[in-house]
Amino acid sequence: MLYVSKKIIHMEGREFDSIRPYNDEQTREALKRIAKAPEIKQVCKFMHGSGLDEDSLRMLLCSLNGIDDFQVKVMATVVRMVIAKTTKGILTSGIENIKNGKKHLIVSNHRDIMLDPAIIQLILFENGISTTEIAVGDNLIANQFIEDVFRSNRMIKVTRGGTPREKYTASKLLSTYLRDCVVSDRCSAWIAQRNGRSKDGKDMTEQGLLKMFEMSGSGDFVNDFDALSILPVSISYQFEPCDFLKARELYITRRDGKYTKKPGEDTESILIGIMQDKGHISFDFSPEITRAEIEECAKLDKNERFTALASVIDQRIKSNYRLFDNSYIACDLLSGTDAHRDKYTPEAKGYFMTYMEKGLSVIVEKEPDIDYNELREIFLSIYANSLTCK
Repeated sequence: MLYVSKKIIHMEGREFDSIRPYNDEQTREALKRIAKAPEIKQVCKFMHGSGLDEDSLRMLLCSLNGIDDFQVKVMATVVRMVIAKTTKGILTSGIENIKNGKKHLIVSNHRDIMLDPAIIQLILFENGISTTEIAVGDNLIANQFIEDVFRSNRMIKVTRGGTPREKYTASKLLSTYLRDCVVSDRCSAWIAQRNGRSKDGKDMTEQGLLKMFEMSGSGDFVNDFDALSILPVSISYQFEPCDFLKARELYITRRDGKYTKKPGEDTESILIGIMQDKGHISFDFSPEITRAEIEECAKLDKNERFTALASVIDQRIKSNYRLFDNSYIACDLLSGTDAHRDKYTPEAKGYFMTYMEKGLSVIVEKEPDIDYNELREIFLSIYANSLTCK
């Protein structure tokens, strides 16, 4: 989503025009639209202290030459400011696993709509590594402003809706595009391990994602997946982005059997995820999935081999997931014990409890039919599952 260390050239041909990121010419036109958008006022309020007022930002946007300019001169500033204002810092490990010059299909767990891929790009850029294109669901594109910002930041548009035939066609197109990114050695690509964020703290790779990857292959399971150079990344937040919204959604789903999003809810989640205090965040890069591991999966029956490969990816992500004090605190609060008291301080526990009680009380006050104790149990599980499901 951010920053480039070398020019990326998109595929020739128009078959990918509906999903590929903007090219430089399209980005220049998009930046002019962004500059005129009323949303710029809110961006400038958040960027107070950056040295860019509203008029200066609008003028800057109109002067930029394309994607590289936009990412380096605008988006880098925005993401660094988000990190400075809403986190205690970014922790990383395993950067050496991606410093090999290869292009990879990066598969990570997914906790925040915008920040997961955005911060990965910043980490790559600051380590002198070529950045990636980003697969993002089209359900998040609520208006022209959001589409312009996303597609000017190397977003690949993932089609979510449509008839079964339309979904199949869209999946095959996406699979072909992702494979070409990596196999042609043009750029790496990032995609989440599942459709949408993990809301319950359980990070699991969907088999459907792997079957989508196979759609563009030759039919040779080992060669097709080996060519993708799948590299798992573990993303861990001390304070889960949109944790209270996630708890409420899980509560309503448990109570009613389903949850129906209201118009604009995804946009609200994007903004809350950006603005919310997140404590420490960790991005841990695993070694890529090896050919030998893929060969072991290939020995199984067709459906079982996808289950096995998903398990390999899951194990990489879970083994490198960095547990923060809130996971241990939540686990102890759920069990009513102090089994993990050596993992956190009394002050940290007190802060977390106050934070939780305040946020849950706001929800119950607005919706009195919600049971506080059940909501509390769901909220704590979001944090505890990162530990118990590791």
